[in-house]
Amino acid sequence: MAAIEVRNLVVSYGEKMAVAGLDLSCSKGEILCLLGPNGAGKTTTVETIEGYKKPTSGSVRVLDMDPIKDKRALSSKIGVMLQKGGIYPRMSVGDSLQLYAGFYQNPRSPRDLARILDLTPLWETKYRRLSGGEAQRLSLALSIIGNPEVVFLDEPTAGVDPEGRLVIRQMIKQLAEDGTTVLLTTHELGEAEKIADNIVIIAAGKKIAEGTLTQLRDRFDTGGIRFSANSLDRARLVEKLGVEIVEVRPTEYKVVGEATPAKIAELTSLLSQMGVEYGSLSTEKTGLEEIYLDLVRSQGPEGTGPSALTVDKKLLNKTNY
Repeated sequence: MAAIEVRNLVVSYGEKMAVAGLDLSCSKGEILCLLGPNGAGKTTTVETIEGYKKPTSGSVRVLDMDPIKDKRALSSKIGVMLQKGGIYPRMSVGDSLQLYAGFYQNPRSPRDLARILDLTPLWETKYRRLSGGEAQRLSLALSIIGNPEVVFLDEPTAGVDPEGRLVIRQMIKQLAEDGTTVLLTTHELGEAEKIADNIVIIAAGKKIAEGTLTQLRDRFDTGGIRFSANSLDRARLVEKLGVEIVEVRPTEYKVVGEATPAKIAELTSLLSQMGVEYGSLSTEKTGLEEIYLDLVRSQGPEGTGPSALTVDKKLLNKTNY
């Protein structure tokens, strides 16, 4: 039995369809990252799974329960981390943890949780005095203090410094190791790359890709050679090299196609002939950010371009649901 099971979910606001036939599944102890641009339907999807929104059609099950009909039975079994708010500004970190612990029958120890998430030095600090990263660590602590079987995390590392991100990442991994199911949303693709067991990418309320990072690379990585150059006549280089060259981001380029030794030698020779100073030349695997951007851009401005059907067919042929 999946901890979270969503089938053909549709959520509409009047004539606007925020979620359009979405399927996703998350097993016990799995970390699922839900990715997508602003307006893709991530928040609506998660709030529907949490039981805060009623689906227009389709089915949602959490721990084999309906999150709306079985809300009372489910409330003690799930944890929800909000990105902002929900804590009285004048309440201290310690008082907040102890208050929330009192809501549950078998909570975690507030002191232990404070120690794990590096909140002990802030025990007496008022919430309004916390930095953004400190507030995020406290929000995470409050979402898991009840020992939930499923936890929903909204942008858990947003505004957090590198040290804080490491602490949060370690906590999330420990939750999964202990059997807790984690569904998180994030715009920080580097974090998703480090932590996710499974990744679902949505655009315009539709799933356009799903899989582990390795699976996504196998399906969507076109290979190629990556290099950086501050000044490049890309059209001229394309003409000489005879292959597509994509500007991944300003000053960073990707030569599409198999990165053979001959092709690398030809590229470096042409760059030298053109007087282009280049650096960071590599044939490493594509990162999640590039895969994500390519997929989202392929959907067009509204995520409903003709390529959307192409990607879905590719996934249906290669993914076991």
